[in-house]
Amino acid sequence: MKDSSKITANIGKFSDPAVTADGQVRATVALSRPETLWFNTGTLCNIACVNCYIESSPSNDSLVYISTAEVEDYLDQLEDRGWNVREIGFTGGEPFLNPDMIEMLRAALQRGYDVLVLTNAMLPMMRPAMRRGLQELNVAFPGRMTLRVSLDHWDRDRHDQERGAGSFDKSLKGMDFLRDAGIPMAVAGRALWHESDAAARDGYRRLFAERSYPIDATHPGQCVLFPEMDASAEVPEITTACWGILDTSPEAVMCSSSRMVVKRKGAEKPAVLACTLLAYDPQFELGTTLAEAERDVALNHPHCAKFCVLGGASCSA
Repeated sequence: MKDSSKITANIGKFSDPAVTADGQVRATVALSRPETLWFNTGTLCNIACVNCYIESSPSNDSLVYISTAEVEDYLDQLEDRGWNVREIGFTGGEPFLNPDMIEMLRAALQRGYDVLVLTNAMLPMMRPAMRRGLQELNVAFPGRMTLRVSLDHWDRDRHDQERGAGSFDKSLKGMDFLRDAGIPMAVAGRALWHESDAAARDGYRRLFAERSYPIDATHPGQCVLFPEMDASAEVPEITTACWGILDTSPEAVMCSSSRMVVKRKGAEKPAVLACTLLAYDPQFELGTTLAEAERDVALNHPHCAKFCVLGGASCSA
């Protein structure tokens, strides 16, 4: 996998976890308010998007399918460590390619967690067994499971620029199923086309109204607009002084509230990462247990600055 931290625009930066290129103390973030534990279900996906942050595709199995037994082990660890998280998240790749997907959802729901699944709502989700399983879980655990559909733009052509011809209509077909089944859903879009936040939300609002999707386009948790994660763009490093300058705090950054479990190809055990966005950078791998993953995280990557601190984005609901 490419090392996106070694980009020409940021030469000299993001090389030392303790200090920035100009010698200032680099900002770190403690796991101060655990809210979400993420599981990457595997990097295989039915499509290959132009700007996929984790490079998912029909051939990328760098992160292999995680199993129900492995998920349950980490749910046990959650209880042992007393993290008191409210939410279990599943991301990929495309989660519904994982044959254990329904049972992993069931394992989390049975323990009382809310569940968030990031999906493109396309053919893997629409297989009969997956649709049946989702409907059964929604009946058994009403309102506790939300599927966040990746809809990069409210306009068909712009969405298809990222995800391939015909993908917009396939995702809408999946969303129609979720609507008709009464399964809670949200949308994740991208801020790619230089339109204002208000203009983008108005476009989604019109789409949701036209198709009777029960999604509030003005709600940042129901219609999430992510900044583009372009590692080739020059970004500033985050120092301890930045918290006061930017009028924000470490508690506002995603790694203060979440961790992600992945299973690397060839690995004996899953690993716990500091961030959902940095699956291939070894400095963000914290160990194989939640106990090891409780240590502070140095903001030593361009995504830390642009996506989390400056962009104010979070993958959780």
